[in-house]
Amino acid sequence: MTITVRELAYYPVKGCAGTTVDSAQVFGTGLEHDRTFMVVDATDGAFRSQRTHPAMAAIQVEVRDGGAVLALSAQDVEPLRVDIDRDGPRRDVSMFDRPLGAAVDQGDTVAEWFSDALGAKSRLVRVAPGFDRDGWGDTPGKVNFADAHAVLVASTASLDGLNARITARGDAEPVPMNRFRPNIVLTGNDEPHFEDRVRRMTLGSVELAYSVRATRCNVPLVDQRTGRRAGPEPVRTLATYRREPEYKNKVSFGAKNAVVCEGAVSVGDVVEVAEWLST
Repeated sequence: MTITVRELAYYPVKGCAGTTVDSAQVFGTGLEHDRTFMVVDATDGAFRSQRTHPAMAAIQVEVRDGGAVLALSAQDVEPLRVDIDRDGPRRDVSMFDRPLGAAVDQGDTVAEWFSDALGAKSRLVRVAPGFDRDGWGDTPGKVNFADAHAVLVASTASLDGLNARITARGDAEPVPMNRFRPNIVLTGNDEPHFEDRVRRMTLGSVELAYSVRATRCNVPLVDQRTGRRAGPEPVRTLATYRREPEYKNKVSFGAKNAVVCEGAVSVGDVVEVAEWLST
C-alpha cells in the first residue's frame, strides 16, 4: 500500500474559490497564499463565509506576479486586478465572534468590488506582518485566516465511501471533493477516513501532525461551481455515520493538521506515515 498526494489546493481569499496546483511551498500556517485574505463586514469587521454568503464559492481568485497582485472575477461584475497591500492601513477583524486583531485593509476599490459581488457592504483584508494565531487540538500549530488549522487533509477513499452511501439512497447524485475544500487529497489507501488515524506524516519535505477531525457546518451543501446551495447532500448522509459526540455531535469529513516542518510538496509525492493512532 503506497499512499500518495493526489491533489493540492490553496484558497487565497477565505470562502472563495480555490486554486489547484501541481506543487506548493508549505509554511507554518499552511500552503503558500492559503487564506491570507478575508472578506469582512464593512461595519464591524466580522468575517464573511459561505455559511451566510454561498456566492463566495463562485468568486475566482488568482495570486499573480509572485504574490504582488490579486486577480478577481465573478458573475455579473467586471473582473478586477488589484495590487496587494502588505503593510497599509489596519482594520480590526473577528472570526466566530473572537477578535483576531488588526489586518491590512486592501482599499476602497476592491471593497466596492466585493460589496457588489456579494450584495453586502464588505472590505477585503490581508494578514498583517507579525500575525500570530494559534490553532488547537492534539498539535495546535499556527494558522492564518482558516477557521482554526493550517492544513485540511482528505482522501479519495473517504469520498468514494461517502458517495457510495449517497447513491445507494437512490435520490441523490455523488458530490465532488471540492465540497469539502481540502488543501491536500491523498490516495492509495482504500480504507475510508484513514486520514483520521494518521498522527504524523511526511509529504515531500513537509511534515504534518494531526490536530483534530474536520467537523462540518453547512458549507458542503454549497455547489462550489455555481455558488448556490444544493443540499441536503452530503451532510444528510454524513449524519448517518460520521457524527462526532466529542465535537457537539457535528458531522466530520477529513482531518485538520498542523505544519511541524516546512518545505515543499508535489502531486505524486509518496506519503510516509510515521505514526498512526493506536487502537
